[in-house]
Amino acid sequence: MGEDLFGAALQERLRRQAPLAARLRPASLDEVVGQEHLLGPGGPLRRLIEADRMSSVILWGPPGTGKTTLAKLIAASTERSFETLSAVTAGVKDVREVVARAKTRLGEQGQGTILFLDEVHRFNKSQQDAFLPSVEEGLLVLVGATTENPYFEVNAPLLSRSSLFRLHPLTPDNIRELLGRGLATEKAEADDEAIAHLVDRADGDARVALNALEVAIALAGGAGSTVTLAEAEAALDARALRYERDEHYDIVSAFIKSVRGSDPDAGLYWLARMLEAGEDARFIARRLVILASEDVGMADPMSLLVADAAARAVEFVGLPEAQLNLAHAVIHLATAPKSNRVTAALGGAQGDVRERPAGEVPMHLRSSAYFGAKKLGHGTGYEYPHEDPRGWVPQEYRPPELADRVYYEPSDHGFEREIAERMRAREDRAQT
Repeated sequence: MGEDLFGAALQERLRRQAPLAARLRPASLDEVVGQEHLLGPGGPLRRLIEADRMSSVILWGPPGTGKTTLAKLIAASTERSFETLSAVTAGVKDVREVVARAKTRLGEQGQGTILFLDEVHRFNKSQQDAFLPSVEEGLLVLVGATTENPYFEVNAPLLSRSSLFRLHPLTPDNIRELLGRGLATEKAEADDEAIAHLVDRADGDARVALNALEVAIALAGGAGSTVTLAEAEAALDARALRYERDEHYDIVSAFIKSVRGSDPDAGLYWLARMLEAGEDARFIARRLVILASEDVGMADPMSLLVADAAARAVEFVGLPEAQLNLAHAVIHLATAPKSNRVTAALGGAQGDVRERPAGEVPMHLRSSAYFGAKKLGHGTGYEYPHEDPRGWVPQEYRPPELADRVYYEPSDHGFEREIAERMRAREDRAQT
């Protein structure tokens, strides 16, 4: 009896001393904030958890999106035994011990086992292979959590035997709701500016938001206090640099025009301004991918690859490290030769499609691959370019109504100069 009382008292003290994020950890699915696509009414993960029909799953998402919380809710709702390992500290020996216990448990009690493996991407190939047979035969149901792209970090056989659920960063409204819960728990209040700053800087991470709020409340004086912007800034060690909706569009415009105008320093300044203000890095990356084709185009075809690589890095690496990849792309695009001829060419072609009669596909270009097509004359007169020693033959590729229309006219900038020369040489050969 005394031991039970001691244990209960210890648990209560630990609960009171736990960080705010831990104290606010949901006790039921209905208390979870965010991830509505998985946990909303009829959501796939909700149905599996509530029915206790979990098969092996991989939970993939950024930090602070609820992966560990979901694992704990699964543990609380399942009739199966629940084992937990962290790939940061565990090794093959630990996995084998879990497997051995699972076999004993199933054989003696008829009870299955769920293994929650946090940071599963930290396990190398041989470590992941150690529990693959147990997952294959159903001895273990794996619930793996990872912040890294599982297609790169999780063995293909293991991934193919698991359902992949992707968790998204929490929305600003989600973070604001959690901060409200935190303030109620700590019996404190906060100014609108302080809340806005905490939401901006959380970047969709619940743990960051709640940890910062807890520090800010302590700086403000604890229970009964009101957190101001000054305490919120001090808690995050970050000056509040925000802009409203109209400023958002102005700053993005300045950013794009600076890169288009070949000023790398200005491009980097506006990039830094957006990142400091909490702008979504994926939005910035998308704008750079568009700019690569819209304003650089064929003057430097590599620019699209650089911009695309930066966008992928934002997803794969995440902030803050991915800001270097964005800076890399900004400098490359700003210093690249510029041409908007791709944009003009597409616009011209689209204009003709919308405004001019749509001619029929010329007979020599029609498919002759199906039975009877050749009897209809399809493909007749088509000249196969690879059979010509030049690798190119002059023939018409458009309906007669549009044969004289010119859309793409390369500039003399960068790589387009070479394209222009190549096109002129073909025109000269076509006329001889």
